Amino acid sequence: MLPLAWAMLQILLLGLGLMSLLWNAIALLLYPLLPRAAGRTLGRAAIARGYALFWWFARHSGLLRMDASALDAIADERGLIVVANHPSLLDALMLAARLPRAACVMKASLMRNPFLGPGARLARYIRNDSAHGMVRLAVDDLRAGGQLVLFPEGTRTVQAPVNPFRPGFTLIAKLAGAPIQTVFIDTDSPYLGKGWPLWRLPPLPIVFTVRLGRRFAPSPDPIALLAEVQACFAAGVRAPPGASR
Repeated sequence: MLPLAWAMLQILLLGLGLMSLLWNAIALLLYPLLPRAAGRTLGRAAIARGYALFWWFARHSGLLRMDASALDAIADERGLIVVANHPSLLDALMLAARLPRAACVMKASLMRNPFLGPGARLARYIRNDSAHGMVRLAVDDLRAGGQLVLFPEGTRTVQAPVNPFRPGFTLIAKLAGAPIQTVFIDTDSPYLGKGWPLWRLPPLPIVFTVRLGRRFAPSPDPIALLAEVQACFAAGVRAPPGASR
């Protein structure tokens, strides 16, 4: 049974990779043809549909279970910053599958990658090659009615309950006049946490649950708000197994 489960899990991940390559090839052709607004809407909706399809197959395989229905309440909200903890590589897939308006912040090197970048560029995801440019693009996107998904830890959780938060998102909230919605991602599995290799089979099934937390209004003091949001996560997050204390 274990070899079969391992093979099924690898097939799921391979299917996700192939689906991503196919969409990026299509996005490469669409990017110069579509107006910016149309490309942004189509690009984000396509990414959401693709990830939702992955989770449908994952759920029916019995290997992965994800309940992110709590996000449906905010899916159509405009000008919202969504911040979440980051226990696994699959976190962005969970949020993007339910939030078709959302943009993510991506490494500039990935945006330039010919196999990974075209879909992100079509969706007008936010580049992080400069802090000033990232903030400006994020503010513009929020003012245009988009959502912004951020993981303030900057990397997957290694220090329970959360890694120290990086600044930036509270400044974006101030400049855009955008509220900050906290989202808790709970899992009882270490799968694809920091240091977990793709090929290693974890205890099954792998379960993820998404909860909405407190909403914060933008503040004229971004540093104080940053500390307040981090304290909220420290109190509300259920630490992933294996995270150091």
